Amino acid sequence: MTDATFDGPSAARYSEIAEDLALLGEAFGLGEVRECGFLSDGLMNGNWRLDTAEGSFALKRIMDVPLSLARRNLAVLSALADDGLPVGRARVSSTGDTVVEVAGRGYCVIPWMEGSHQPGTALSMEQAGDLGVLLGRIHQGLNGEQVAGLLPPAPAQVTVSATTPAAARTEANRFLALIAGLENRTAFDAEAVAALAERKVLLEKYGSERPAGDVAVGPVGWTHGDVQHRNVLWRDGAIVGVIDWDRIRVRPFGEEVARTATVQFGGEDGFLDLERTSAFVAGYRSVVPISVPALADAVERLWWKRMSDYWQLVFHYDRNDHSCDHLFLPAERFLAWWSERRDEVQAAFAAMP
Repeated sequence: MTDATFDGPSAARYSEIAEDLALLGEAFGLGEVRECGFLSDGLMNGNWRLDTAEGSFALKRIMDVPLSLARRNLAVLSALADDGLPVGRARVSSTGDTVVEVAGRGYCVIPWMEGSHQPGTALSMEQAGDLGVLLGRIHQGLNGEQVAGLLPPAPAQVTVSATTPAAARTEANRFLALIAGLENRTAFDAEAVAALAERKVLLEKYGSERPAGDVAVGPVGWTHGDVQHRNVLWRDGAIVGVIDWDRIRVRPFGEEVARTATVQFGGEDGFLDLERTSAFVAGYRSVVPISVPALADAVERLWWKRMSDYWQLVFHYDRNDHSCDHLFLPAERFLAWWSERRDEVQAAFAAMP
C-alpha cells in the first residue's frame, strides 16, 4: 500500500488516515489500497480518493454530523439512487454498516464519480437552468415515496428566527475586542477589523429592514442543505453527481433555492450573476411550483442572515480553524453589493419557467 499523500497545512489534521487505511480497506472489502490522495476542496470533513484493487472510491471521514445521522443520510442516498438521481450509493461494510468506526473516527466509502466542479459563471445559461431542474428533482425525491420511512413527514411550516440588529452589533463588537486583545496581529486580523467596521455601518443603515415574523413562507420540506459548485460534479456539460449529503433537514424550499443561487453565482465573486440566477430559478420552478412571494421571503431572510452572521470569524477566532478564511472578505463584498441592489436581486428570483 502506498502512503497517503497530503497537500498543504489543512491536510495535516487528517494524518491519522495512514493508520486507519488498512482497517478500512478490510472492513469495506476494498482489497489492496494502492493510492490515497487527500482532497483539499472539502471544508467540513476529511476527504480522500482511494485507488484500490476493487476500483476507485471517495473516502470521507465524517466530522460535521453525528455518525447516527450520517447512517440515516447514507440510507437516503441509496433510495434517491433508486429514484434515478445522480448520487453515489454508499458501500456497505462486511458487517452490513455504511459507516465504519476506527478509534472513534467514523468513515464512509462511495464509488468515485468522475467529474469536475464548475464554479459561478463557468456554467452556461443552459447549465444554470439544468442546475435548477436538478435541485427541483432533489426536493421532489427527498419528499417522495422513495424515501418514505427513512425520513419523517415534514411539517407544514417552520420558524426561521432573524437575529436582531442589536445582537448582530454585539457580536461584531465581541470580535473587535478579541482582535484588539491579540499580542500579534496578522493581515487577516487587520482585514477583519475593517470589514467589521463596514458591517456595523450596514447594520445601522438597514437594521430597520430586518425580516418581520418568524414563520417562513412555504412550501417546506426535506432539503439537501448544500447544493453548490463544491458538491456538484459535471462531465461533458451534464451533471453526473451530487455529493456531501450531511445536511439533510427540513427547510423552506425557497431557502435552499436562494442559498444555492447566491453561493453558486455570487458570494466568492463579490456580486451575483443575475442572468444565471434567473435561468437557475426558472429551471427550478419548471419542476417545483413555488410562488414568487415564497421566493421573495426566502431571499430577504437569507440577505438578513448574511447581514447578521459572522460564521467565518467564528471558525477563525473561536475554533482556531482557518480553513474558511478565504471566504470572509468576498462574502463581505457580496453583502455590500447585495444590500444596494435588493430590488434587482428579487427580480432575478421571480423568473418564470
